[in-house]
Amino acid sequence: MTTVLLVHEISLWRAALACLLSADRELLVEVTDKGGVREAAEEWSPDIFLTDLDCPDSVEVLAEVESLRCPDSGDGALVVLARGDRPGSLRRAFDAGARGYIDKFGNAKGLPEIMRKVAGGGRHIDESLAFGLLQAADVPLSRRELGVLALAAEGESVSSIAGALHLTNGTVRNYLAAAIRKTGARNRLDAIRLSKQFGWL
Repeated sequence: MTTVLLVHEISLWRAALACLLSADRELLVEVTDKGGVREAAEEWSPDIFLTDLDCPDSVEVLAEVESLRCPDSGDGALVVLARGDRPGSLRRAFDAGARGYIDKFGNAKGLPEIMRKVAGGGRHIDESLAFGLLQAADVPLSRRELGVLALAAEGESVSSIAGALHLTNGTVRNYLAAAIRKTGARNRLDAIRLSKQFGWL
């Protein structure tokens, strides 16, 4: 039996995905939102963490999942639902150690098989995401800069970003300044605009 912990902030998506995966008798599917990740992981010791990179708070979810995973033992593999036109999101997932990349606009039929494959130590990248993953290597921003900028794009203040990512306010300001410099932007809003334009956010 493969245990999948589905982490999604949107309850309708969460229920639909859980229903789809639970139809496979070899999968035990548990669901939670960002706030319940740690408790659910401690209770269920999942083989797979499944999350959506387009979710609100996906930056914090990736950070939380990464802190809970045991990469050396192969337990708690990270699988993400993603889009090929967002290389910045793919970069964050890659840096967080994701072993499965599923095109959220692709065919849902193969999802259970992908869960079992990755839980068994394999890797999976949907063909439609391969080019985006290659482009992710060219994103000029570091993983942390992308994460900070993504939260800033959601309207979060410096102090709330610092709290969410367990950083100091000064460190957040430094990451924002680096993102502005690396994107050639005039200010924070311009850096967000350019990053969205190039698909980094």
